[in-house]
Amino acid sequence: MKTLSTMLFSTLVVSTSVFAAPAGKPYMQCGNFVFSTSANDDGWARINGDKPETQKVTFLKQKDDYNNIKMEWVVESSKDGQLYGLEYIKRNGKAFLNAQILQASMDAPRSYGSFDCLKIN
Repeated sequence: MKTLSTMLFSTLVVSTSVFAAPAGKPYMQCGNFVFSTSANDDGWARINGDKPETQKVTFLKQKDDYNNIKMEWVVESSKDGQLYGLEYIKRNGKAFLNAQILQASMDAPRSYGSFDCLKIN
């Protein structure tokens, strides 16, 4: 079972590295996921160059407190067609990303991983 879990995690990491290049200015990287602004500044994050299908922002302590925030996305990769569920959490200035490949069947094995996030200057 551990080998299967390792193989699925590796699939998640390798799959995400084949996304398109970011559309706007990159500002953060979590594992192989690169987050950027959009070229037309429409308020939606771009994840490896792809616009998410959904985007939800929740402030964990108070409104406009970007040091304590949770953001969630569902994004389809333009390279492999996979749907990814992403959950970004930043608490007290430290950030991480939980990522999962979303399957159509509840019986399919889950592929997920957690990544530390780094600001890109």
